[in-house]
Amino acid sequence: MYKLSHYQTVSPERLPGLTYLLKGALLLLLTVLVTASPLSAGTGMTSGRSAAMGGAYLSLADGAEAARFNPANLGLAGYQVNSLEIFGLGASIANNSFSLNDYNTYTGAFLTNADKEYILNKIPEDGLTVSADIQASALSVSYGAMAFSMAGVGLADINLNKDLIDLVLNGNTFADTIEISGSYSEAVSYVSAGFSYGYPVYSNRGRQLAVGATVKYLRGIAVEEIVELEGLAATFETGFTGQGRMIARTAAGGSGYAIDIGAALRINESYTAGVTFKNFISHLSWNNDCEEHGYLFSFDTMTVDNMEDDFVVTDDYSRETGAFSSNLPSVMTVGVAHVKGPWIWAADWEQGFRRAAGASGKPRLSAGVEYSPLPWCPVRAGLAAGGNKNTRFSFGSGVDVSAYYFDFAFITGSSLSPSSSKGLNFAVSTGVRF
Repeated sequence: MYKLSHYQTVSPERLPGLTYLLKGALLLLLTVLVTASPLSAGTGMTSGRSAAMGGAYLSLADGAEAARFNPANLGLAGYQVNSLEIFGLGASIANNSFSLNDYNTYTGAFLTNADKEYILNKIPEDGLTVSADIQASALSVSYGAMAFSMAGVGLADINLNKDLIDLVLNGNTFADTIEISGSYSEAVSYVSAGFSYGYPVYSNRGRQLAVGATVKYLRGIAVEEIVELEGLAATFETGFTGQGRMIARTAAGGSGYAIDIGAALRINESYTAGVTFKNFISHLSWNNDCEEHGYLFSFDTMTVDNMEDDFVVTDDYSRETGAFSSNLPSVMTVGVAHVKGPWIWAADWEQGFRRAAGASGKPRLSAGVEYSPLPWCPVRAGLAAGGNKNTRFSFGSGVDVSAYYFDFAFITGSSLSPSSSKGLNFAVSTGVRF
């Protein structure tokens, strides 16, 4: 029940416009809580080794993996590994507020006022964010300075205004104002096929500089993005007043291209550094089942006495539209790695140039270490923080026997305990070198 004034109450079913928003808010809230459970997947994308080292892999990736992390590595001596990656899988479905402990504590429980306050305090002022980043690769191959890679990618970034969650938990009070500004939603999925090449441009006494690029053909599977979202509701002595609108566009097919570029510097036998710009240029043209979906509502001075009249005006529609285009977010990564000896370490700085599914305008730092007590059984750990993602510890290992390798990783939250994770993660990859 949602209070309109000191004495008026109305159930959500009596307010069609708000019902739509409330049900969506509650559904998203439940979804976020579920993503804190062990059913969630992991990060590090298609490299189990990278995921275990916190994603700090720019200056370590060689062979087929170099095509995805830094194609310039293919131009460095020692990185031109002939290899076949049989498959790789990485996924991250996470939220910015609730851990596995929270999920276990509050799922199915009666929420007291203290519980509701705790839940709201866990949510940042920017709102409740849910992100998904799922990638899979298969049969990627490298030979010398060249590589061919195939991958499927699914990205999503959703934010829910904190006012809406407060409304779901506590209802509104007299002289209350609820806004939905600041909420957003964007999702895209596609398949890519890329050709990579690295070329050495300078070499002197063990120091070597190389540049490289990956040119990708993109086949768009689906896209959804909210292009307009605004709304406001307020309570007064005279009644309940509000209006809002949401417009989203979707498509179910398209094609395009993207180009990654990079540079790599082998400082000496022990250290390598590099920089890459992922999606330096990109374009996706969506031309299949393109639609616009809209929902609008408004009401003025509505009370419990007159709500049976047509005080709530709503309109929702779906209509076909013409083709439209989008691009993938550009992301710069700078990294350095110690690459020789039983102890290997790496550190990366990632910087997106805009907020989008799969990218953030805030920098993210990652660092990882690998120790090989036995040549065939490495032990790995890492830490990543910043951007629009949670702080995460990562761990992993693998098997590296002769030409065959298998790597795996799992990621926790801001502590070493798996229950601290705001979305439990994993990544695996396997292949052969020849």
